[in-house]
Amino acid sequence: MELDLRALTAEDTRAVGEALAPLLRPRDAVVLTGELGAGKTTFVQGVARGLGIDEQVVSPTFTLIKEYTGRLDVAHVDVYRLDRVQDVVDLGLDELGTGEDVLLVEWGDAVEALLPPDRLRVEFATEDPSGPDEARRIQVTGVGEAWMQRWAAVLDALRPWEVAL
Repeated sequence: MELDLRALTAEDTRAVGEALAPLLRPRDAVVLTGELGAGKTTFVQGVARGLGIDEQVVSPTFTLIKEYTGRLDVAHVDVYRLDRVQDVVDLGLDELGTGEDVLLVEWGDAVEALLPPDRLRVEFATEDPSGPDEARRIQVTGVGEAWMQRWAAVLDALRPWEVAL
């Protein structure tokens, strides 16, 4: 289950996250991957907006974890600076908040084996890394039975940004 999207602006990237937010459930894990500046935190801002979170969402690169309260609670995690898998284990991701938080993990590809088997993977790539263009390619992949059951809804929600490759 894979879907390719194109977001022309940062606001489009936020809108993709906001459109996906109503499909999230407690304990969902979303793996965010892509180079620096590709739109991971911008996407999380949209998810937060879609979940009714009023707080300003910023990258948790230095704090490692930032928690937000909305329709669903969110744990926004950045594992970029962690050197060892044990460092991630020590974070206790499954125990954040009430244990029911939606988990959004930037640089999550490095720790995917530690995340639930059902997860959504969202990969970001800039179209022109050397230029001023904000256009992004976003590939959304559903992994596991839970996302298979929601995949038609994902397709419907993200259709405005879908591209044929």
